[in-house]
Order: sequence, then structure tokens, then C-alpha cells
Amino acid sequence: MDSMNKTFTPELTPDVLDRLRDYAELYRDDFRYKTQHAWSGVYLRGLLQDGERKSIEPMMARVPRPTELLDIQDPEQAMQQFVNQSPWDDQSVCQRYRAVMAQPLASPQGIFIIDDTGFPKQGKHSVGVQHQYCGQLGKKANCQVAVTVHYVSPKGHFPAALRLYLPKSWTSSQKRLDAVAVPLQYRRQQTKGQIALELLDWVWAEKVLPGNVVITDAAYGASQDFRDGLQQRGLFYIAGVTSEMVVFTEEPRWVAPQPATGGRPQSNPQLADDSPRPVSLKSLAERLPRRKVTWREGTKGKLAAKFAWVRVWPAGDWARGGCAGADPIWLLIEERADGEIHYAVSNLPANTRRIQAVRLWKSRWPVEQGYQQMKEELGLNHFEGRSWRGFHHHACLVMLAYGFLVLEQLRAKEAPVQPGKKRCSTAPDHGPSDSPRLAATAAADGAARLSVL
Repeated sequence: MDSMNKTFTPELTPDVLDRLRDYAELYRDDFRYKTQHAWSGVYLRGLLQDGERKSIEPMMARVPRPTELLDIQDPEQAMQQFVNQSPWDDQSVCQRYRAVMAQPLASPQGIFIIDDTGFPKQGKHSVGVQHQYCGQLGKKANCQVAVTVHYVSPKGHFPAALRLYLPKSWTSSQKRLDAVAVPLQYRRQQTKGQIALELLDWVWAEKVLPGNVVITDAAYGASQDFRDGLQQRGLFYIAGVTSEMVVFTEEPRWVAPQPATGGRPQSNPQLADDSPRPVSLKSLAERLPRRKVTWREGTKGKLAAKFAWVRVWPAGDWARGGCAGADPIWLLIEERADGEIHYAVSNLPANTRRIQAVRLWKSRWPVEQGYQQMKEELGLNHFEGRSWRGFHHHACLVMLAYGFLVLEQLRAKEAPVQPGKKRCSTAPDHGPSDSPRLAATAAADGAARLSVL
């Protein structure tokens, strides 16, 4: 199995610990005090070290402290303060993290994946918690939800940005926002799509992660405003949508508003009587032929499904002429082996080939394995605090830990092979055939043809 199939948790041998200290040293300037930086190193080691629970109390029982922290009388309390109250800027640390990760991974073939992840919670006081859909559980539950941007390139992938989503039950209550110290700039009501666009803007403004393609599922793609936001930023997208979306299969014909002859004057174009009528994607899929496409070789054989890739015209708000003059877009219909149908729309160029679109669409899967590892191995969902600052400090350090694993894996992959020995994968075979490395490679293969656009 390719060694980039999944990041791995290395044995913390002395040489690995030396590299971890060097890695933590890269972020020294982002901490105001020497002790803050020292605690960050302890926390990173705690996240990487074996142990079922990656919350503060069990980590502090496992992780030795550096010399400069040995005089601390209550190390657990000191770590609680560092994570939950200490005013170090997680955004500054994350900006440097992206620059660090960009050095080996940045590529014009890079792809941005928009997604979110849920954190089940028992109580109602943790910031952002509400009864809402939780992807981890596959149903509605009491949880927090964070919006994320991941970066996928030919050499690997990593989570690039993350922010907690605040439901209206939170943004409408100053008392709740005050209790968990949500900064003023994040107290306004925003959809997950609006948060995702802001995160993309942050990442793009830094100019360290190139790429012009965004992939997302229907939780984001179903929003016309979100797709328009990507288009306005000059980005190409393949965005999942629902079967209820309506489109024209031929270019519609419109009649310009007519002068008033009594009653309310027309203000919008009207669909001509002889124009084709809109159809739902579900009904279109029932009659549209699909062709088998193999997008790559997996560990258990070829990965394939049936796809249709056709040009359509948006038909949202057609009765009031709201889509009059809209440019055609691509429609991707995927029929999986179990018969399940998925839909996506795209503004990729008119000459984009079906295989190219399929490879890009399938580049989403590294994110799922990334979430799994950050939660199961690095403790992303083990945080027990309630505050906005504490949550984002914890998430920031989990991303740094993930980044260290990616760099360790790249180092192992690129290490010279001694004569007479075969290179061995440092990552175990975890079973899933849709590996991040191969998905990233396939995505890059498709994105390479778009990098000049």
C-alpha cells in the first residue's frame, strides 16, 4: 500500500522527539511568552503519544514536562489555563502552520475541499452546541459543528482551516455568547457556507496554497448563494446538490417584460410558451444514460461507478424569470454499485472531460480519513472545555499534530533506500481502498489540466 495512504502515528523515539521539538520551534514567534510555547510542545506530544483519551488530565499524566516547566506546582491547572484562557492567537499559529505545510505540499494542482464535522456533546453549555445534524453519528444529535477547508495536492493533504458554526440559538443570545467568550467578530449569524467562503478568503489571501478548484457536498453545494460566491472569486467548483434541484436540458427561451396594459406591469422575463420546461434532477436521472468510469486502481481492485456528464441550464426561480440569461453548467450524475444516486453541478470549462470531472469529484474522500484520524488518534473530539477560545486552541494544536504526521510520512517516503533493501510503507494497511494518497494523485491528474485556467 502506498505510504501516503494515511498519516500514521510514529513511535516517539528520541530522533522523532527531536524532530517534534524542531517542528514546535517553528511556531515560537507566535507565542508571546516562553512558557506558552513550552506548553504548546507538551500538548503536541500529548496528542501524538499513545493513549485512549487526549483531554488535558490524562495527557498530563502521560507526558513529561521540559525543564522550564518542572517548577510548576499544578501542571494540570497550568495546562488548562494555557488552552482555555491564555490569549495566544490561534489564527496566527494556523497561518504559520499553512506556510509550513505549503513548503512540501503546495502545488498549482491543489484542490480545496469544503466540509464540516460534528462533535457529540452531553450538555448544552459548550460553545455552539445544539440538537443538529452530526456527521459522525449520521443523524441529528446534541453536538457542535465545525466548518473546515482541507487542501489536497499530489503529495498529500492536510486540514488548512477550521471554525466553529454558531446556530441562531447562540447568536441571538448575548448571555450565552458572553458566557463562552465568543469574540465580537464571530457573533453575527452566518450560514456554514458563509463561514466556508470566509475561510477560503483567509487561506487565499496568504498566497501560499495555490489551486483554483473547490469540491464540496450537497450540504454546501445546494446553496445557490454559496456557488455564486465561489464563481465570484474566480474559482471552479464541483458541488453536490439534491435530487430536487431543477434544470433545463436545452437552452430556455425567454420573453422580455411587456409594457403594462392594465394590472401590475411585468418586471422580469417570462419563459416563452414554446420553450422547454424545467425538470428535476431525479426525473432527469431516470432517463439519462450513464457510462461506467474507472477513476483509479484501489487496493481491492478498480474503483468504478456509472456517471453521466451533461450540460444543463439552471432553472432556479424560473417562474419569476430569476434564472433568465444564466450560463450553462455541468451536471454530474453518479450511480454507485448499490444503486444510490448522487448529483453535483459544476462551472468547469465547457471542454472538461467526464473522467477529469470524476477524478476531481472523488478527491473528497481524503477528508473523511483525515477527520477519522484527527478524532480517533489525535483527540479532536476529546476537548472538554466550553469556551470559544479553548475549542479553537485545541483544534489548532490538533491540526499542527496532524501536520507533523504528514511531514513525518513524507520524510519516510523520501528517505533513501539502502542497497539490497526494499522500501517499506510506514503506514499500516487500514483497509479502505479509497486512500488519501491515491485520491490526491487522481485529483491532481484531473486538476493538472485546469491549472492554466
